[in-house]
Amino acid sequence: MTSTEAQRAVLSGVMDRWKAAVGAHEPHKVASYYTEDAIFQGLHPYSVGREGVEEYYDSQPLGLAAEYEVLETRALAEDVLLGYLSVDFSFTDRPTLHVSLSIVLRRIDGEWYIGHYQVSKLD
Repeated sequence: MTSTEAQRAVLSGVMDRWKAAVGAHEPHKVASYYTEDAIFQGLHPYSVGREGVEEYYDSQPLGLAAEYEVLETRALAEDVLLGYLSVDFSFTDRPTLHVSLSIVLRRIDGEWYIGHYQVSKLD
């Protein structure tokens, strides 16, 4: 992968599926977009693997929605892509939460999965 446009397309494809599953409150589907050994750091203690991802999103309130903007991408290797995003999580009963997200995607058997996900609250 050589072009930023191609990198952004890959990252957006994965994040669009993630966003739809988060918004539909489908934690099992969200987790399926991660590698089996994904390192996941939301705003709670980290976990490793899909089970921790599923538990995290299952604990999120109904009505949670995410809007994101891709800020940067870098190809780290042929099958590894780094992304840096701005994400707004909105809720039905509290103010929107703005976070920064670092993400590493890995291509496995032709499909892209999230291998590392780390949220930072910088505000």
